[in-house]
Amino acid sequence: MLNPIITSLLDTDLYKLTMMQCVFHHFPQTQVAYRFQRRKSINLADCLDNIKAQIIHLCELRFSEEDLAYLQTLPFFRSDFLDFLRNFHLKKQYINISVKDNLEIRIEGPWLETILFEVPVLAIVNETYYQQHFPQFDLTTGRERLAKKIALLHPIEDFQFSDFGTRRRFSKVWQQEVIATCTKALPKQFIGTSNVYFAKLFHLQPIGTMAHEFLQACQVLAPHLVGSQRFALETWLTEFHDNLGIALTDVLTMDVFLQEFEKDLAARYIGLRQDSGDPIEWGEKALKHYQNFNIDARSKTFVFSNGLTIPKAIPIYNHFKDKVKMTFGIGTNLTNDVGPTPLDIVIKMTHTNQHPVIKISDSPGKIVCEDEHYLQYVKQLFHLRN
Repeated sequence: MLNPIITSLLDTDLYKLTMMQCVFHHFPQTQVAYRFQRRKSINLADCLDNIKAQIIHLCELRFSEEDLAYLQTLPFFRSDFLDFLRNFHLKKQYINISVKDNLEIRIEGPWLETILFEVPVLAIVNETYYQQHFPQFDLTTGRERLAKKIALLHPIEDFQFSDFGTRRRFSKVWQQEVIATCTKALPKQFIGTSNVYFAKLFHLQPIGTMAHEFLQACQVLAPHLVGSQRFALETWLTEFHDNLGIALTDVLTMDVFLQEFEKDLAARYIGLRQDSGDPIEWGEKALKHYQNFNIDARSKTFVFSNGLTIPKAIPIYNHFKDKVKMTFGIGTNLTNDVGPTPLDIVIKMTHTNQHPVIKISDSPGKIVCEDEHYLQYVKQLFHLRN
């Protein structure tokens, strides 16, 4: 009998639901494609049948009235969108899971119907792999490592962090234990989780705004590629006004982002999120950008979320602590640091309305694009060397 990994559609990251609402109101006819990628050469082919069974169960789930009542308490969800969610479920015809040399997953269909696949599917792949290869795994090492992280943060009262680890967690049970432990041990420093289900369960703040796919899709949906990030950010403000005002900066590199993050946007957005590249270099660029507009950076928030560990985050905090507000989103190192090597897997958007989209981050080699000609065109257009 199947032991379901995902039991609630709230078991996802907040930014999937916020982006979904924006799509619902602004881009309801948009078609997209996503592709599963492995950044390390672990073979997942033997997990195929179990993953397929879990996906079938995922597609049977619905938002409950209790789920919708909870979402209604959040200040940014609108009643017409919640009415849409009342009848929503993920549909099997939009996801294809197969094996050639390794596991392959492709998701294609209406953006509105496919946007919620990514996070639970990645969680399913992770937990299925660990269930098959590490059955009855002892979490003692994970608990010892978590205790050491908590000990590092106890003296730093102003350090604030949240859990960003749903997509690559060792298991749902372990993520729940991590959140419960951090909530009890670090009530001032641990400010929330990106996971909506656990935010509801633990009465925490759900954390998140937008992901790369939103700005990627706008490369096609905007009138022109140059200016597409400004188009995305203005659309976001139209949808959410003064809520959810953290902008993601590394879809076409930080330098290109800042060219389009003009004074009006810099003033209205409450902060920026760093998800690739060198955090100190990134932060200094952002501070200079605010200074050029005579905007006091101390009124803004930097969210650091690039492959962080607690020991990596503390020096970043020390560098910027008197210059800007900060929070840290820590993912894999919180929810999958128990012993076995974490899977480095992602699901990324590759096409919007049958046109390729691209992500060129601030980290060399982290490029998402299936069309080499389009990649070279974008690099030439923006004078990029990455």
